Formats: sequence, structure tokens, C-alpha cells
Amino acid sequence: MTGEPDKKALLGQLRIDRQPEPEHRVPGRRAWIAGAVAALLVLLGGGAWLALSGRGGLAVHTATAQALSASGGVASVLDATGYVTARREATVSAQITGTVTQVLFDEGDHVKAGQVIARLDDTAQRAALAQSQAQLQSAQAVLTEDEAQLAQYKRDVKRDEDLVTRHLVSEQETEQARTQVDTGSALVQSQKKQIELAAANVRAAQVQLDYCTVRAPFTGVVIAKAAQVGEIVSPFSAGGGFTRTGIGTLVDMDSLEIEVDVNEAYINRVEPGQPVVSVLNAYPDWRIPSHVIAIIPTADRSKATVKVRIGFDTRDARIVPDMGVRVSFEEKAAAGAAPVQRLPGVLVPADALRKDAGEDVVFVVQDRRALRRAVTVGGGSGDSRQVLAGLSAGETVIVDAPAGLKDGAAVTEAK
Repeated sequence: MTGEPDKKALLGQLRIDRQPEPEHRVPGRRAWIAGAVAALLVLLGGGAWLALSGRGGLAVHTATAQALSASGGVASVLDATGYVTARREATVSAQITGTVTQVLFDEGDHVKAGQVIARLDDTAQRAALAQSQAQLQSAQAVLTEDEAQLAQYKRDVKRDEDLVTRHLVSEQETEQARTQVDTGSALVQSQKKQIELAAANVRAAQVQLDYCTVRAPFTGVVIAKAAQVGEIVSPFSAGGGFTRTGIGTLVDMDSLEIEVDVNEAYINRVEPGQPVVSVLNAYPDWRIPSHVIAIIPTADRSKATVKVRIGFDTRDARIVPDMGVRVSFEEKAAAGAAPVQRLPGVLVPADALRKDAGEDVVFVVQDRRALRRAVTVGGGSGDSRQVLAGLSAGETVIVDAPAGLKDGAAVTEAK
């Protein structure tokens, strides 16, 4: 009897305990899982923020704010793009081949017509000038001698003529004296011609010396410096490509104008004298009054375009050659009629406007970023709205801006 309890006790010690282990045996497991989930959420949130406001470049649809005419429509009858060009531009070079000893200008310098901008080595030219001047002086000295001899011959003739009347000398001696006078006169005339030749040589040598001094042909701005001291320049392409043919490039800023290519299908909307509004790509908020100078009477067969020259009504130092420009050809008023008047503000798509904190705003694209701009809204016309203040013609606005778009967010134009 006493053996059965002992067996049961032993069997109880051999039983496997299937209860789960206490949680304290795996310390920190739940805390680690919770931290990983939180980090993942932070990364997802940061990626979304970058997509909207920073590096992602949110794709958006854009439109251009347009000016209004007095009739309420867009003032321009045709828009085109082109470049600023100079009608008066020259690459200045010396008229002789020589070595540059001085360059008296730099890029961006303003120079006046006739101003010295460079000098060449003039040693040979100065020597040639001195030689020709010496020859001139020698010829003048010979002329003085010949004229003195001629004066003596004339005195001899006069004296012999007096003696002939008194029968003191023969007639033959008098004729010989007259012959000497004629010969002396011929020598004097010949020497005068020699002096003219020597004087011409002096002038030619002076011209060659002047060619060593390079002057600005007109008033303008230097846009390129092509030669340095010590280089050889020539008006001809020589020396196997190692000789400079120009010293610098000069542009007359008063001759700047715009050249645009207009599709030949719309050239009938353009005429000389027509008012134009020009907007430089570098200054999108600056509207420059302009006008059509001429329509070049030929078409480009490959592009089906006609070139149009446009002049600026005002000059400004910010306008430089080769700048990109957008132009809007405006309606030309009929003869005797008042010029086209613009309504205040610009016209934009209605979808570009939105309400934010109780005010009307648009998002303007500048340097690939969306900039929030508060505006004053006027009337509407179809799908467009008039913006009275806060926006200029030519600026690019975002249409149907996403709700999460923030001021300063990076954007790209949707294709």
C-alpha cells in the first residue's frame, strides 16, 4: 500500500509541463516590432512630403496669363517666339598683319566711335615713315637749289640782252642763256613733281602707321575679346589657322531688335507698324512695348515661315543680344481710330483659381517651383476669369492645382 503513493509521486515528476513560457523570457520583442512599424510610417510620410514639396517635382498642368483688350478679349491676334538680334555688330580687326602690343578693352566695356581699343607693333611702320619724310626733305632741298640756279639763269639772260643791244656780246651767247633758263625751269617743274611723289609716300607711310592703332568703328558695347597681347592678327585668314582675324566683337545696343519666324498661314495677321508686346524669357514680368519694323519678303521653304523684324519702343540695358523672347502681335487700330485699350488685369482659366484662408489665390510657376500668389478676381467669361491684381500677363499659372500643393513645392509641367 505504501508503494502506490510513491509511484504516483514519481510519475508526477516525469510529466511534461505544456504551459507557455513567461513573457519575461523574450525581453523587448513587442517593443522592437512597434518601433519598426513607427519608422516605416515615418519613411512613408517623408516620401509623400518630398513628392509634394521638394525633390519629387509634382507634375502639373499650366496656362499663361493673357492681356485683355478693351473689347474684353485677348489683345494679341498672334503669338510667336524669337530672339533678340543686333542689326549693327562687327568683329573689329586690324587692317594690316601685326603683333598685338596693347588691348585696351574687356568684355562688357562701353566704347565710343573712334576710341583706341588696341595697338600693334609699329616699329617697321615708323621706320618707313621716317624714310619717306627724309626723302621728302631731300627733294625739297634739291628744289631750292634748282630754283636758285634758275634765278641765276634769268639774270644772265637779262644781262646778255642788255649787252647785245650794245654789240658787246654775240646773239648766240644770248640764245644759250635763254636755253639755260628753259632747262632750269624744266628741272624745277620736275623736282616739284618729285616732291609731290615724296609727299604721297609720306602720307602712305602715315596710313600704314595709323593701321597699327585699332579704333572702334562705332559706339557700342564689347561682347567678345578675341586677341591677347603677343598674338599676331591679320585681316586675312593666314598662318594655318594660328593667326587671329579679329581682335574683338562690338555691338551697337541701339540697333537691337527682335527676329521671329511666323507661320506663313498666319502672316496675314501681321503688318508693318503693328503694335507688339514683347516679354523676355529672362524677365517674364516685364512687358516691353514694341512694333513691327518690316516683314521680310521671302519665306523659308523648309519651315514654312516668314521672318518678321520687331523694334523696341524703349531701350534698356537689360536687353542683350541672343535673348529668347515671346511676342504678342496686337490689333492695329484703324486710321483715325483710337488705339487699342487694355482692360486692367489678365485672363486666366477659372480652374487656376482657388480659395485659401478666405482669399483668392493662384500658384505661379517660377524656376520649377509653385509660388502661392494672392489675387483680386474680376468678372468671368466662359471658362476664363479676369484677375485684376496680383498677376501679370505672360506669367505661368497652375491649372487644377492639387489640394496638397504647398507654397514653394517643386513642380514639373505635365506632358
